[in-house]
Formats: sequence, structure tokens, C-alpha cells
Amino acid sequence: MGEYNKLKSLLLNMQPKLPSLGPPDLQRDMERRRALVDTMFKYLDGDRDGRLASDELDQISLKEHLGDGLLECTMQDLLRYDDYNNDRHLTLHEFYTAFQVVRLSLEEAQRVSVTTVTVGLSAVLSCAIQGTLRPPIIWKRNGIILNFLDLEDINDFGDDGSLYITKVTTIHMGNYSCHAYGYEDLYQTHVLQVNVPPVILVYPETQAQEPGVSASLHCHADGIPNPKLLWLKNGLDLQPRSSKQLSLIANGSELHIGSVRYEDTGAYTCIAKNEVGVDEDISSLFVEDSARKTRLSVGNMFYVFHDDGVMVLQPGECEIRRHIERAERIGASFEEMCPKGEGATPQHCVWSSAVNVRDRFIYVSQPLQHRVLLLDTQAQKVVQAVETDPVPVQLLYDKSHDQVWVLSWGDMQKTHPTLQVISQASVGEVHRTVRTPFQRVVNLFIPPTHLIITHVRFGFVFLKSEPAVHKIDLETLRCVKTISLKNHSCVPVSMAYTHLSGFYFVQCQGRSHPVAPPQLLIDSVTDTVIGPNGDVTGPAYVSPDGRYVVTPDPRGAMLRLQTVSFRGELGPSRELEGPAARVSDLLFQPSFDEANQYAVVAASGSGTDLVFAHPATGHSAVLKSLKEPLAPQSWPWGSCNRVLVSSGPFGQYLVTPSAESLFVLDGRQNAPHCEVSDVKRGNTIVWVGEV
Repeated sequence: MGEYNKLKSLLLNMQPKLPSLGPPDLQRDMERRRALVDTMFKYLDGDRDGRLASDELDQISLKEHLGDGLLECTMQDLLRYDDYNNDRHLTLHEFYTAFQVVRLSLEEAQRVSVTTVTVGLSAVLSCAIQGTLRPPIIWKRNGIILNFLDLEDINDFGDDGSLYITKVTTIHMGNYSCHAYGYEDLYQTHVLQVNVPPVILVYPETQAQEPGVSASLHCHADGIPNPKLLWLKNGLDLQPRSSKQLSLIANGSELHIGSVRYEDTGAYTCIAKNEVGVDEDISSLFVEDSARKTRLSVGNMFYVFHDDGVMVLQPGECEIRRHIERAERIGASFEEMCPKGEGATPQHCVWSSAVNVRDRFIYVSQPLQHRVLLLDTQAQKVVQAVETDPVPVQLLYDKSHDQVWVLSWGDMQKTHPTLQVISQASVGEVHRTVRTPFQRVVNLFIPPTHLIITHVRFGFVFLKSEPAVHKIDLETLRCVKTISLKNHSCVPVSMAYTHLSGFYFVQCQGRSHPVAPPQLLIDSVTDTVIGPNGDVTGPAYVSPDGRYVVTPDPRGAMLRLQTVSFRGELGPSRELEGPAARVSDLLFQPSFDEANQYAVVAASGSGTDLVFAHPATGHSAVLKSLKEPLAPQSWPWGSCNRVLVSSGPFGQYLVTPSAESLFVLDGRQNAPHCEVSDVKRGNTIVWVGEV
């Protein structure tokens, strides 16, 4: 075949040379080669019938003196080796193959392909680019080439260039593209949509009411597409439209009974359905004369940690159910919850962070005592103190591994920050901290769990002044990867995450510029930086379902809202009205009017404003009467000097402190509900649900 290749090279060199159009480029070079072969074919095709016959090849051989013995091959060898259909003629297509001219095509109708797969199954994306001598297929996601990455779920590209995803999750949704190597201008886009069967949660599981009062049964369901809800009573369909007694609110998310009667006693089943599945759960209602005398619940309370101890607040009635005094003993010891300071300094409690551990315990840090306290929610007492490194300021609960992470500063100047872990946090035993290998830690991020995503394997730590995020295995406590942000001059401050397409949103601070760089987007499938999130700067907050991303504008007065579609597409930002000054905290309150919607609630850190903004409509309501928050110097533990805490996925109440009081807000009415006075520095708050 060496002599045959020499013959073909000789034929190409005989053609008029085309001018060079720039530096070497595979696609451009192939276009020049194709033009040379086209010219040659026309020259050889003497009768212009689009086919080369044996006599035409002989004529050219004589004319150009190609048979003078310089080569062992003759023009007839073109028919011998490249007449693929053996019809004793060469077509232009066969000629392209002989001279290795790559010809690629993609039908217009196949330029965009949509694939829908159910979570947990495998997916195969096939590239529809066809052609002669097609080079290997290259796959990209968010501009990142996948072929050469060692990915856990995308690990086989097949002989035909197909992309295989072995176990699809919601992070895999989004756009993928394929092209032949060297030919990026011709590409196919694959849109992967991931459907998820419904997962349901009802509240309350059971309730007892006296005749004549109203009762509500709540049902929350997540799934893709959004599930539709219906209710049964004792296995039979409910007909609320024909009854003045019953009404369905927010697309069936709430079943309201106006005035309960004995016959309303029963098992109410909420059923959620979408295209790929169904789920159901039961909420039981008992109507009885002595319902109010059954027992006094210790659940569904706010725990407010303030200067004088711990207040347990029932929000609906604005009732203080218990107050744990600062001098109260810890467990069976003689140690006080808030020890007296030296000299004449009045005794008061100093708190910085608290987390709810499965509604059984509250872990709360005392930075000046270098410890974390455990509060038993059933007994409503502090039962243990866990010694930590000096100045523990931030706690995070990793529900997937049942462990509490403790970030300590080392001293008030943050010179020796460390990270420790308390394992088996929900178990009633003596706890101790375990040292992790991470030093110089300034922040830690653990993605949240919810109904659809129930397990998280990895978190991220940020190190002091370092332009990188370090991915850590939450089980082994080891770093598994470092993602550099140096090319974007980004020192990370905070992160947020949506499981829809698996975007991480990284808040940046500049290394030398006073103006903060925009957020960076990281793809959790490839652990690669995608690039800036437009011109959006500041900390991102993501709704529990992953569909809304809200970033307060650092200058105040505006919230930047982005949506993530069920195809994993991150939309452009639009504006919502925000507080007039810097936002201290922000949360998402489930809508009381429509299922699978939220209100955004944002509190000002330097003014009295609080905003309820509704992404679905763009409308906002501003409260201006909440009194001044804590002064920043009175809260040295972070930038959130006015927290916002909700009462869970079914609760209508929120709480937020001022400098010396606590406000309970009614999320259904977007209005204040009550104010509890004489609560100083009550900026550490936890909601505890059913106990």
C-alpha cells in the first residue's frame, strides 16, 4: 500500500495549489483537501458523467506519463482498491474515501435532541453526526470536554461515540453537545431531562380537635414534573367542591375543614402523581370532646438563645412555654449553662451558632467557653457540654452522616482556625470532637438534603486567602479534589447549590480589587469551573426544590432572581424589590396559595426593613416596623446580625430578632404577628418540629 499512497500523493501534488488562509487548522485543511480532490475528479472525468471509468484513468495515465516506471502502481489501482461497490467505476464519494476526505453531515431535524429519562436509570446519548471517515466523537457539558475525564457516572463512550450515563440523577440534567474531533463548527445539542417520581410528606401525622374548631391537613410533594395532588378519606374520594365544610387550598397542598364534626374523624390520604410515579401518605384526624386535654406538646417550637438563657416559644399563641435560666445546671453536673464571668461583670450567655439534630437535640456553640452544649428537646434541658478548640463560631449538621461540624477560630483574631467533627450526633451518648486535617479554614459548605436528595457525600472547605475550593469526603474527612479559582481571581466566601443540573454558586471576593468579582459557577458533574454567573455578585440563596436562585445586590434595594428549569437551564437574572439596606439573611417560605412555589423573605442588616417577594408574580410587600437589628459590633461571629428562621415546610410563622426583642411574623399574611420584649441578642434561633 506504500506505493499506492505515493501515487495518490503524486496526483494531489499535480493539482493547482490553493492559497493558505491562516495558521494550520484541521477543519480548514480538510476543506482545502476536499477542494483539491474536487478539482482532480473534474479533471479526470473526461465525459463529465460523474463517474470515472477504466478508459478515463488510462487516458490520464498516458497524458501525464504516469506509467513511465517511476511507480509500481498504476491509475487502474484506484479501481482495484477504492471501487467499493465493484461496479468498475469510481464515484466522487468513493474518490473522497480514496483520498481520505472527511465529509460530515447532520440533519437539520437532529441538531437538537431531547432525551427524557427517569432518575436512577441509565441513559445513552447517541451522536447523529454522520459521514465518511468520521473522526472520534467529542462530548462536552457546559463547555467542558468529558472524554478525557475520570468520571464516576460517565465512564464509557462506546465504539459508536455514544455517551453513557450509568445511573442518572438530577445533577446530570442539562445540555450536552457532540462533534467530530477537529470539526467543532458542526455539533449536535442533546438536552437531557430527568424525571423524578413524587416523594410526599404530610403534616400532621395525627391530630385531635374538639367539635366546632377548624382543622387543616397539609401535604407537600416534590417530583419532576410537579406532581398533582388529590385526597381520599378512609379510602374514598373527597368531593370538596360540593361541600361547604371542606376546601382545597394551594392546588391541594392544604385540606381545610371549616368546623369539624365527629363524622370528620378519619384517615385522610394525600396522593401525589406525575408521569413517572405515585406516592401517598396518611394524616389522621380525631374529633373528640377532650382533645385539648390530651397532652401539652414539646414540639413545634422556636428555641431562642439570648443573653439571659434559652426561651422556648410557641409562635401561634406567642406563648413562652419554657425559659432555661443561665444558671441552670448542665445534666447531672454542677456546671452552670452560662458560667459567671470574673470580677463584677454581670453574668450573661454568649452564643454564636446552633443546629437542629433530627428534632432530638440542639447543638449550640458557646465561643467564649470553648464548647458546644447539647440540649435535649424532649426534656427541654441542657444535658452535655462538649469541649472544642478555642472560639467555636459555626456549626453545620451533616444529616447524611449524622455528624456536627465545628469551625473554631482559635482566638478572636482568627489566627488558628480549625475544623472538628462530632459523630453520631443524634445518639444519646457522651460525645467528643474529632480533629480533621484541615487548617486555616475560613468557611465550610455542605449541600442541603431534602425530599428528593436524601444523601450528600461531599462538602467544601475554603482556606484563608486561597483562590480555591477543596472538595472533602464527609465520611472519611479527607480532601478528594481541589478546584482552582485562580484564573478568575476569586477567593471564595460562600457557596450555594442546586441539584437541578448540579450548579454550585461561589461568592467571590477579589484578591486585590475593591470591587467583588461576579459569582462563579462550578459544574458538580465534572468539578470544573464553568465561568462567571453573568454580572451577579454576592451570596446566593437557593430554594429547597432547587428552582430559584436569589442573590441580594450588595448595594441593597434589589434581589437578583434566577430560575433553573427542569431541563437544567439556568436563566438570566431579573430584579425583585429587596430591603433598602444590606441584606443580613434570606429564606424561602412555601407559598400558601400555590403548590411548588415560594415567597422570598429578606431581612435588612442595617435597617428595619423586611421584604416578602413573590418570584411567580414579581410582587413584593415591605415591612418597615421591626426595630433596629443588632449593631454589627455586637455580633462579631459573622455578617448575619439579623437572622431569619422559618417554622418548617408547613409552618406559617417566622421569627427574627431586633437588638432587644423578638418578632414573630405571619408568613401567610406577610405581616407581624407579635413581638416578644426583653430578648437581648437573640440572634441564635432554631426551629424544632414534632418531637
